[in-house]
Amino acid sequence: MSDCGCEKARRDLEEYLRNEVCNTEHAEIREHLDNCPSCQEEMQVSVTLTEVIARACKETAPEELREQVFLRLREIQASAH
Repeated sequence: MSDCGCEKARRDLEEYLRNEVCNTEHAEIREHLDNCPSCQEEMQVSVTLTEVIARACKETAPEELREQVFLRLREIQASAH
């Protein structure tokens, strides 16, 4: 199996991490990542960023803030009519 190279590994990294590449490409990218410290760092940054975003999406705003936002939205809607 040939090494896919940094350019391809980095270009397809997000799809690779989501298992959205074919098995052949997955194996080629995995082989490259196993042997390229620079691309391993890039992958770790992507994994960390994805995890942080996923955690942030699960958080909810404090009730007081939510009430303020809904109140302001109602004020805007009322003034538009």
